[in-house]
Amino acid sequence: MGGFLDLEQEGGVLHGEFAWAIHALEWLAALIDIFAILLLLVGAGRFIAGVIRAEITREGAERVRRTNRERVELGRYILAGLELFIVSDVIHTALSLAMADLIFLLVLVVIRSITSYFLDRELGELKRELGS
Repeated sequence: MGGFLDLEQEGGVLHGEFAWAIHALEWLAALIDIFAILLLLVGAGRFIAGVIRAEITREGAERVRRTNRERVELGRYILAGLELFIVSDVIHTALSLAMADLIFLLVLVVIRSITSYFLDRELGELKRELGS
């Protein structure tokens, strides 16, 4: 065949002449993944601590209000983590040159975008309830 398919089979100029750059970018994408995971873990830890504080120190409506504030904060961490995962996925896909990876990226971005949209919408409702 010719054109794009030949580049995919050979790996193209980027994979041949600039293999060091591919390797460095793969490492960078892996570091972004790790940072996104750490961000999610920090958010989860803060959420758990906040909910425990709300349960122990608050009563009734104030407990619910405090828990909802913690949910908003957790949502911010989740949205930031999802955005970083999308960045990493785009880097991995750009480096792979495989059509299957491009389709996989498309599916991941759609799923993550839908998740982000609904999470952001829920956070907006919680913020309105909290008056912030």
